[in-house]
Amino acid sequence: MKYISTRGDAPTLNFEEAVLAGLATDGGLYVPESLPKFSHEEIASWAGLSYQELAFNIMSPFVDGEISDSDLKAIIEKAYSSFRHDAIAPLVQTAHNEWILELFQGPTLAFKDFALQVLGLLLDHFLVKRDQKVVVMGATSGDTGSAAIEGCRHSNNIDIFILHPHKRVSDVQRKQMTSVMADNVFNIALEGNFDDCQNMVKASFRDQSFLPDGRQLAAVNSINWARIMSQIVYYFYASLALGGPHRKVSFSVPTGNFGDIFAGYLAKKMGLPIDQLIIATNSNDILHRCVANNDHSKQALNHSLSPSMDIMVSSNFERLLFDAYDRSGAAIKQLMEEFTSGSITLSDEALANVRENFTSYRLDDGDMVQVITDVFESTGYLLDPHTAIGVDAARKSRTSTSTPMVCLATAHPAKFPEAIRQSGQTEDPALPHHMADLFDREEKYMVLNNDIQAVQAFVKENIND
Repeated sequence: MKYISTRGDAPTLNFEEAVLAGLATDGGLYVPESLPKFSHEEIASWAGLSYQELAFNIMSPFVDGEISDSDLKAIIEKAYSSFRHDAIAPLVQTAHNEWILELFQGPTLAFKDFALQVLGLLLDHFLVKRDQKVVVMGATSGDTGSAAIEGCRHSNNIDIFILHPHKRVSDVQRKQMTSVMADNVFNIALEGNFDDCQNMVKASFRDQSFLPDGRQLAAVNSINWARIMSQIVYYFYASLALGGPHRKVSFSVPTGNFGDIFAGYLAKKMGLPIDQLIIATNSNDILHRCVANNDHSKQALNHSLSPSMDIMVSSNFERLLFDAYDRSGAAIKQLMEEFTSGSITLSDEALANVRENFTSYRLDDGDMVQVITDVFESTGYLLDPHTAIGVDAARKSRTSTSTPMVCLATAHPAKFPEAIRQSGQTEDPALPHHMADLFDREEKYMVLNNDIQAVQAFVKENIND
């Protein structure tokens, strides 16, 4: 299995190289040269497998023998050993043919754990093999940071620096990151928004001359292919639990950076019978505007009650556009250059391709809070704000009530008490037992100006020998 850049000017890599590289040298994102395809019969034979067994079957073709089967199975087992629910991704029914896929059962209470616990172990596996140390530099709108830190903090081969937008993540999200006292973990609160953090990370990958000799950056954001690969699994898992592949299943996905729903698109291309893929967004709705009106223009970023989706530049959308433009690196390179000025318009053919695979929807804070209230009153089930947007998107956009609709629950409601309070709950949702003392823990982080030289100097000064 070989990996190529969406912009066509970077070397072709194998799996190990793609995982360690993260971002391609031409600024593009790595994607497989071709996708594995699974037959109806093969998918049907996986019914009843554990999540870990299914993950091995789906990930193996992407790894393509570069890790032994026994080592890959051990990585998968260890990655999911800290999840609180034996099903790993349990389903809960909230209405007729409507299901919540709980992706918050991992150690940091968010769907990012599914990929980042795997990625941390993959990085460590390759680094030990190479006798190499790297610097992980990542940006987070709230959940990626804590999951990445959890996945990397035990490694002797990784120093990890996570940038989050200062005062624009929830208190729980911040504390989860900044209360990890490991010597190789560093948190930077950037005076700016998530897009500023993400742009700084991308710029640092393009020019790594600020690093000391012998060190390179490694990516944990969803620009890293291994994260997308890991997320494909739970689409198969949910579908099999609801009668797939003998019946189609639809998915509604709250998304900001487009990685989570892109994994669903890949699952469909790999042979999973999926009816609808619904892009659910908040008021930072560039993805919805693009699909609905061919308006992919940057606008002022709003600070919302669903902060993990407060993103205006959805990195993984480039991977979809690569397919929509018939995998033309030259076309994507030109398109991304145009986007630096703030706006792009998709060709008629590319837009038709996107609309063939996706429906889109947006919801503002006021209506989102009402969804939390309504679902709790009718079922007793408490949604986090991102999941609430996904549920409303599912109910307003589904084309068939006879097709099971799965709404991806991307985070535990305890991470967003402000939204829960506004929904009418008189008490904040309790944190799980292993986090009960979160607000008593010491914090360690540095507030820095939105200045790449200052950030890079901080990184260089704090890399461990």
